[in-house]
Amino acid sequence: MEPSYREPGGSWRTFYGVTAVFLVLAVADALLPGGDVPPLLWVLAIVVVLGIIAAGVVSADRVWTVQVEGRGTDATLVVGRERLPLTEVDLQALRTGSAGVDVGAPVLGGGVTVPTGRIGLPLRRTDGTTVLAPTRRPAQLTQALLTAHPGGATPPDAPGTVGT
Repeated sequence: MEPSYREPGGSWRTFYGVTAVFLVLAVADALLPGGDVPPLLWVLAIVVVLGIIAAGVVSADRVWTVQVEGRGTDATLVVGRERLPLTEVDLQALRTGSAGVDVGAPVLGGGVTVPTGRIGLPLRRTDGTTVLAPTRRPAQLTQALLTAHPGGATPPDAPGTVGT
């Protein structure tokens, strides 16, 4: 099923940046006079450092990717491996932004705390408990949830939609 909203959990920017730095250092090592760094050391450094960065990106992508899949009664919020059917989300609290946050509310995706660089979007479930959806773009995620929710898209007179 193709997600209607997707926010990747990891970014390859650091990997590419470190790769560029290694290339600059390797060119400088080849062009500058003096003691050369042995090729085996270059290979080990590049494989180890880039391997660690790649493992971090892949794991962050698996654990912290946020997706909204489906529409209507099949709609689901997916964070990593955790799935929250939108039929279990209080639509009125989502529309008005009045979900609030329970002390110790669980973070979707299995984290103890919201990851660095993300905001915990509080979602009140129909049983009254609150969960946090880790997101970098809370407004876009909220709109995607409202659009996919079985209760339908936000009506034109709902708070926060006037003048937009």
